[in-house]
Amino acid sequence: MRAIVITKPGGPEVLQLAVRPSPTPPFGHVRVRVHAAGVNRADLLQRAGFYPAPRGVPEDIPGLEYAGVVDEIGDGVTLFQGGERVFGVVAGGAYAEHIVVHERETVRIPAGLDDVQAASLPEAFITAYDAAVVRGRLAPGERLLVHAAGSGVGTIAVQIGRALACRVLGTSRTIDKLERCRALGLDDAIVPENAAFGARVLELTGDGVDVVLDLVGGPYLIEDMIAAAPRGRIVVVGLTGGRKAEIDFGLVLRKRLEIIGTALRTRPLEEKIEAARLLARHGVPWFVSGQVKPLVDRVFPMAQAGEAHAYVASDASFGKVMLQMT
Repeated sequence: MRAIVITKPGGPEVLQLAVRPSPTPPFGHVRVRVHAAGVNRADLLQRAGFYPAPRGVPEDIPGLEYAGVVDEIGDGVTLFQGGERVFGVVAGGAYAEHIVVHERETVRIPAGLDDVQAASLPEAFITAYDAAVVRGRLAPGERLLVHAAGSGVGTIAVQIGRALACRVLGTSRTIDKLERCRALGLDDAIVPENAAFGARVLELTGDGVDVVLDLVGGPYLIEDMIAAAPRGRIVVVGLTGGRKAEIDFGLVLRKRLEIIGTALRTRPLEEKIEAARLLARHGVPWFVSGQVKPLVDRVFPMAQAGEAHAYVASDASFGKVMLQMT
């Protein structure tokens, strides 16, 4: 099979097209012929040497989400047959023509989604839904603040908030992305100045938001605490702004705040299976009804993975950047 490999830690130029043996599915697993794969910031970090693949995952083949067709069945598989269209998340290895997954980790693609659209959804939807709704306990009618609202996860989170009839506030470094988010369900747009946005959130809401979905980290955390309402839940899922932050425990105690950290990639198999069930039970019905729609910015051929990484790093994208594997 062909695969995009990281030849050494570095910039986009270290991604090269290579030939590797096609994997054989073990007991309970299926092999998927990958047609499209999403490009995520975690891939960029892995390429640069800052986010190594978990144990048992290809160390030099990035890629966290895929869509394709089941083309080989391992012994003991009962849920799928060859030829079925499937999509899902993995801990790595999706930048390849074949990938092997446990049969309970993958989900059938609903009618109406092509391969690129389908591959754009799993990582963003599972991350946003798990963080905001499962971890953050976002309830219908509450107030949700989404950072990096124009990103892949951000655009899905805004739509989830709208589907739950929540008031959705969003931040981005450019007003253009926020204005485009209004069509997805964004109610209030905020461009932080010097990473400050808490006072503006209080001005807009009165007493703050119930849930913060923080894809930035770093200096945003103290502002999250200012922006949060009493008993607010701050869920941190990204650290593009840095790994360290100052915490005002006076605010934490006075407001009775919860700060929750979460990551998808390193979870054990049973939790990844549950993540797939979230996609099937909650995501697929919304995809079918159109309440949550894929938002694809650009599609690059597989051989141009380096160019795709450079484009994501430029912060020019709105929604997902994809690789076409066939």
